[in-house]
Amino acid sequence: MKLLRYGPTGQEKPGILDRDGRVRDLSGTVSDIGPDAISPSSLDKIRRLDPATLPAVAGTPRVGPCVARVPTQTRRRASRFRRSQSSS
Repeated sequence: MKLLRYGPTGQEKPGILDRDGRVRDLSGTVSDIGPDAISPSSLDKIRRLDPATLPAVAGTPRVGPCVARVPTQTRRRASRFRRSQSSS
């Protein structure tokens, strides 16, 4: 199961990649790929879906950040870690 967010910056929608590599729209199931959507119960709900039954997304949409609403503190830690790795 490969979850993703697609669409213009700031307007991303939740999606899932099907077996053929097509993006399928998950917005009828979850509002976004964020903390609520990655809870164990929500992931179980998504796992039970057949991606082929979801609407296919037309074209080649922009793939955005994989998870929405990451706390600022977490982003700062990740940024500091990347900087420390590049200076080594």
